[in-house]
Amino acid sequence: MPQDAFTLRLVAKELDTVLRGGRVNKIAQPGREEVSLLIYTGKGTLKLLLSANASACGAYFTEAERENPLFAPGFCMLLRKYLQSAELLSVTTPGFERVLLFRFRCVSDFSEKERILCAEIMGKYSNLLLLEDGVILGALKTNSLDENCKRLVFAGAKYTPPAPQDKVDPSDLAALQTLFSENPDRGADFLFKRVKGLAPCTAQEIVETFRGGDFATHVHNFIFSDDISPCVLERDGEPVDFVARGRGIPFDTLSAAQSYYYAKKGAKRAFDNGKRKLDAALRTAVKKAEKRLAALLDKKLSCADMEQDRIKGELLTANLYALSRGMKTCELLNFYDENCNTLSISLDAQKSPSENAQAYFKKYRKEKRTLEALAPQVETTEAELEYLRSLTAALSVADSADDLASIEAELVAAGLLPEPKEKIKKQKPEIPYRLYEVAGFRICAGRNNLQNDRLLRQSAPDDIWLHAQKYHSCHVVIKADGRAIPDNVLQFSANVCAKYSDGGGDKIPVDYCLVKFVKKPPKSKAGFVTYSNFKTLLGDPSGV
Repeated sequence: MPQDAFTLRLVAKELDTVLRGGRVNKIAQPGREEVSLLIYTGKGTLKLLLSANASACGAYFTEAERENPLFAPGFCMLLRKYLQSAELLSVTTPGFERVLLFRFRCVSDFSEKERILCAEIMGKYSNLLLLEDGVILGALKTNSLDENCKRLVFAGAKYTPPAPQDKVDPSDLAALQTLFSENPDRGADFLFKRVKGLAPCTAQEIVETFRGGDFATHVHNFIFSDDISPCVLERDGEPVDFVARGRGIPFDTLSAAQSYYYAKKGAKRAFDNGKRKLDAALRTAVKKAEKRLAALLDKKLSCADMEQDRIKGELLTANLYALSRGMKTCELLNFYDENCNTLSISLDAQKSPSENAQAYFKKYRKEKRTLEALAPQVETTEAELEYLRSLTAALSVADSADDLASIEAELVAAGLLPEPKEKIKKQKPEIPYRLYEVAGFRICAGRNNLQNDRLLRQSAPDDIWLHAQKYHSCHVVIKADGRAIPDNVLQFSANVCAKYSDGGGDKIPVDYCLVKFVKKPPKSKAGFVTYSNFKTLLGDPSGV
């Protein structure tokens, strides 16, 4: 992300050309570290986003709609107080620094003032400050005297620019020539370390575009030329950087390139964060279910000697005549054993032989009742665990915001995530299925278990239903509309089913049958069905 002085100089020129003379209509603070200004320029209204976020700092136009907090933060209220309806006079950079100065003329009923909104675009040190006559009126990020800071950033303090770098200023051609005459190094790393205001990618581009002659002049001309070719660099479909001059996805303006880059990065970050949140909730639920199942199975295991207790009671009852109070153990012939071996039985010396026999019968009855109570609990817990694993499988193949939204809705419905604090009055539209069309046939695939059930309900009896064999997968339905299904359509649908399954192989067995042979048992978990009259073919995940 080359938010260096080279790029910001071009950004300032671009913003100044478009916004000069515009008036501030609206000010908002949609994020903790970003401010948006709605500016009317006479040709239309533009939304300028100023971000001081460490990983997304910058100044660019955006059309993205962001939800603002219910109560405006303090810095936003300060800007509204001092900049509302102000006229933007200019956008400049002071010297060759990573700072943008937005100069405003602010007129009220009682005064006319010039104020500067200062955007320091410096990675993790980025900040937004409002200045008047060199004094800070307020800042997005402030410090205090107790923090022993080199720069004081709080209301009422005199504004001090960031400390300059101990590097050569590229605007001084003579200094550049002296630098390169004393140092023969012409590498990008040397440029980055010794020349002020250059990001590594900018230094690399300067080196790559050098075609001979005086290197110092080339560096100076490259940096201060107004020629731009904004583009975004991508790798495997993911944006990795944007540059003012380079080779990548071209854009008309630097602002458009930044907006595209940050929007895609923000969407990817939101997707990853959302997926991690859902994964954490599922892992917790699975861990609890596994712990509960283990406890039930331990109880079941403790009742494994139930029949032995009954036998001991029977043997004691049959041999009461040979036993007496005070005995601690006895050896009795076990007539239940095919070899008629003797069985050693522990006795309570304080009880009579009859009372010892009844104690064994009581223990037997208790263990029998325990087993009868455990059976449905084990069955329910195993079904719940299987359901959670199906959700985990759906989350593992989720590849879009719609996928996450559908899984999150299911987790909320299942009580695994809390209901949103703010109830939305307007009902959200249903998230669509994954849709494909092959040879004129519509193919629908559910994104989660709730969608799988809905898809089954909305399908006709003669539609074709598919599901991975012995794996968790999405439910896929081919809309037949009374037509015979060609083999290529069936194969593609099996490939979709295999792709969105947890099979993890090159070839996944996929069962298919008519929808009329698919049944959902009463009170079963979402996504659980039984089916019959099916056939099987191999699905290839790479075939989608």
